[in-house]
Amino acid sequence: MASTPRILVTGGSGYIAGVLIRQLLAAGWHVNTTVRDLAREPALRQLLGAHAGEARDQLRCFAADLLHDAGWAEAAAGCSHLAHLASPLPAGVPRDANELIVPARDGALRALKAARDAGVQRVVMTSSVAAIAYGHGPGEHRFTERDWTRLEVPGIPAYVQSKTVAERAARDWVAREGGGLAFCTVNPSVVLGPVASADYSASVVLVRSLLEGRILALPRIGFGIVDVRDVAELHWRALTAPDMAGERFIACGGFHWLREIAAVLRAELGEHARRVPTRQLPDWAVRMLAQVSPTVRAAASELGTVRHQDSTHAREVLGWAPRPPREAIVATARDLIALGVVRR
Repeated sequence: MASTPRILVTGGSGYIAGVLIRQLLAAGWHVNTTVRDLAREPALRQLLGAHAGEARDQLRCFAADLLHDAGWAEAAAGCSHLAHLASPLPAGVPRDANELIVPARDGALRALKAARDAGVQRVVMTSSVAAIAYGHGPGEHRFTERDWTRLEVPGIPAYVQSKTVAERAARDWVAREGGGLAFCTVNPSVVLGPVASADYSASVVLVRSLLEGRILALPRIGFGIVDVRDVAELHWRALTAPDMAGERFIACGGFHWLREIAAVLRAELGEHARRVPTRQLPDWAVRMLAQVSPTVRAAASELGTVRHQDSTHAREVLGWAPRPPREAIVATARDLIALGVVRR
């Protein structure tokens, strides 16, 4: 590897991307990143600590959109690595799954084509456990990188479809047209952890909703959780370790029921957690509410399902060691409070 490698990190204003870019800059890498609107560049530089001096020269920003070709060739020029993190992540349920599927799939292919044409050697794409762990029925399951979400099963959520379709399309394209690209994916579970600004990931909305009392009672659902710092660290390791072509790495620190997440907040945050619910919402009530609410309908399909997402492969191959989910949950809450985005 060159002494000062240049990498394209797509979606520079994103939650995981911000942590990864700061890590890359600190390690001396030169970073190109994409934003949809260059008017956001000054704020992004301020957030990343790359607004003055040598760090300013290390970071270049390019306007590029997942749905359009413009800007991608320029963003990839001169790069030896690509970390493709840009992908739509909605706060609500879209009316049409293609609102998420098309930009996720086509954006990944645009980034890959630009990378290949620029002579990029290594690609790490952020996928999700959404591409692994759905469509396998209710109950308790343990998933590894060998598993794939079954899109033929009715009722698969739009976001899950988008991540599955995008990763499969990317892998198929690399096998068919990638040339010398060494491609691998990182597949995180729900990403929590430190929050640097009020422009945060939709996954963080879960903690904010609990703190603000928007969730009045706790349905019997749960999630795998991973700290954003650990996700960025896994990307770093996949970018720099040898023999990554074709690899796939689950990033998960462990499964927590929603009631356990609420209990952590109440135990650690005192008065700030006074609105966090304590009551369990009966399954029958969730199913009844699901008849009128798309959001609750998505929760109803998850009742009682446990998805253990096994990170053994990342631990053994890359020496990755995630923080406990409790640490990520508390860090999210404390930063949201400090930023003033939680209604008092």
